[in-house]
Amino acid sequence: MKTILTGLRVNSEFTLGNYLGALLPMVRLANKYKNDYNVNIFVPDLHSIISEVDGELQQNIIRSIKIYFAAGLVANENVHIYRQSYVPAHSELCWILNCTVPMGELSRMTQFKEKSDGKSSVNAGILNYPILMAADILLYDAEYVPVGEDQFQHLELARNIATRINHKFEKEIFVPPVETRKQVEFMGIENGIRIRDLVNPEKKMSKSARSENSKIMMSDDPAVAAKKIMSATTDSVGKIQYDMFNQPGVSNLLQIEALVNDVPLQDVISTWAGETRYGDLKQKVASSVRTMLEAFQERVAEIPDEIVIEYLEAGEEYANSIANAKLLEVQHVFNLR
Repeated sequence: MKTILTGLRVNSEFTLGNYLGALLPMVRLANKYKNDYNVNIFVPDLHSIISEVDGELQQNIIRSIKIYFAAGLVANENVHIYRQSYVPAHSELCWILNCTVPMGELSRMTQFKEKSDGKSSVNAGILNYPILMAADILLYDAEYVPVGEDQFQHLELARNIATRINHKFEKEIFVPPVETRKQVEFMGIENGIRIRDLVNPEKKMSKSARSENSKIMMSDDPAVAAKKIMSATTDSVGKIQYDMFNQPGVSNLLQIEALVNDVPLQDVISTWAGETRYGDLKQKVASSVRTMLEAFQERVAEIPDEIVIEYLEAGEEYANSIANAKLLEVQHVFNLR
């Protein structure tokens, strides 16, 4: 069976952008293909320690898995949930791949540039993050890796690494993930979903944004979340239309309305065509977000920790068996075994 793989960092709670742009599409994809693919959903705790880690990492891991189930993930023998650090092959393959990738290739990564811009020093993990991501993917020969738009460049790097090593040793050691265009087609979306910052819609919604009004956390009080929508930045055009380049704030609200209600974006765009009152749009989106969060938070509260641990332990047994076999193959070609 072919493999679909995804993971979301758990440094802190998920934003609405994480949920709508990455987690919810993944859950729907997993439910759709769970009988035909291995679906690997891993907790990237090694990625998480790139940033400063507080004492809540373990609680965040448990909560993140609950969110998958609250989002509608259906349990299945082909759905494997595991913690990255509980599969040591991720770390070892990362080191081996590090020894094959030029520094210049890593330093050109857009996310590295953004996170290091203006700083006198950044930790090496920020530079090497894409290599660990490549190891996460290549250990399982994952062809499909649903990611947000901001991760497309890292996905292409994983493809390049796999192709380069296969060519070097003249054998198919790794199965490269399919190209970005085909990834997007497989996910069933026209473009990578990117929920925008509510204060500065030129940027994506981020956990690390300083302004609380710029982001909606999935644990936010639903009434507070609704107020954040009402204060969202729009523009002075005075016309409700989907134009992410010229009207990113309004377009972002239309996108949120579609995703929260699970309806085609074009239907929402058509509904608001010709309308000019931004306040009316905000009222509608605020109500939709509030209703969604109320139901979602109730579902999360109903899931016991014991069930989550049970799924993690089963997933880690499976993941170690697959990852260790692939790592041994790589160790052989690098003369480490």
